[in-house]
Amino acid sequence: MSGEPKPLSIRELLLPALGAVLLLLGAGVGAVVERGQLDYSAQMKRHGGDVLDLGGGGRPDVSLQGYMVRVVGPLQVVEAPLDPQFNQQSEQPTLIRHVQMFQWRELRYGDTPSYELDWQDRPVDSEAFEHPQGHVNPAKFPLDGAQFDAGLVRLNDFVLTPALVHALSGSEPVKPDLRRLPSNLAASFSLYQDGLVTSPVPSHPQVGDLRVTWEAVPAQIVTVVARVEGNRLLPAADATDGVGFAVQPGDVPLSVIFPDTPLQPEYPWPRRVLAVLLAGLGAALLLRWHYRRVDAILAPAIAILVIGAVDAVLWLGNGNSTAAAWFGLAVVGAALGFWRARALRVTA
Repeated sequence: MSGEPKPLSIRELLLPALGAVLLLLGAGVGAVVERGQLDYSAQMKRHGGDVLDLGGGGRPDVSLQGYMVRVVGPLQVVEAPLDPQFNQQSEQPTLIRHVQMFQWRELRYGDTPSYELDWQDRPVDSEAFEHPQGHVNPAKFPLDGAQFDAGLVRLNDFVLTPALVHALSGSEPVKPDLRRLPSNLAASFSLYQDGLVTSPVPSHPQVGDLRVTWEAVPAQIVTVVARVEGNRLLPAADATDGVGFAVQPGDVPLSVIFPDTPLQPEYPWPRRVLAVLLAGLGAALLLRWHYRRVDAILAPAIAILVIGAVDAVLWLGNGNSTAAAWFGLAVVGAALGFWRARALRVTA
């Protein structure tokens, strides 16, 4: 019958099909970019949030307040650490005192125990020996090991808070200065092999003799990831990993510091623009098929509406401010599209 509409040919269906594919492809590219951003942000929240990589040029600035940053540079010790009991000081960020006692220890080779004397850094319970007679150790140490951190350490004009200074690593021996020893300790200790010992004959210690040595964390180039507050770097209190900062010797990239974190998506904004262009081209083909013309406003409006709606759903519940931004963009696209579609119907 002549009044029946003719079925569309494959050639006529090709245009809307290609348009739909491009529109979906654009939305997919946008979704992949946001999914990568979302995964990265979700993982970084465990460590305190997204990190601004300042590198070696990072300095305190008002614009950095509240942000997590990565800063690289040499440590500057302003107020040196002090061991007050021994009056020993170092120009390094951290001074560590080690205390050992010459004690018996039990060794077993088969069923028969043997005993030998050696320096130990903790009390050895001789009452637990199979044969404690003749192998009695003192019950406790008269003094303990300790770590003493510098009062003020700077990194590129940032001040490191005590938690960050305490986390610095590295080691170099520190020879004690006998001239600084308090008189009561100078009467008990003598210098032997870069340490202090209580043995009358240092080369032949007896049970209960003490050996005290020091080491320091060197003033070196370090990488610090922490939150900025004023001119200070401090742990992020809201980090779900319970740490909220990282300190590594040397110039260490974020991917090494946080190996559990996916890489931040590369070139997100060029890829977002590509997504809009693909979706806009798809919308243009659909308009060309439906209205027999391409509208320079309606096509990008449809693209923005689709991509904004998809990305808003992805961010919803994971980053509500970002979701609101994408939703606002979708509303703009919808408003433009509605206005332009009405105008096209009037002029049709």
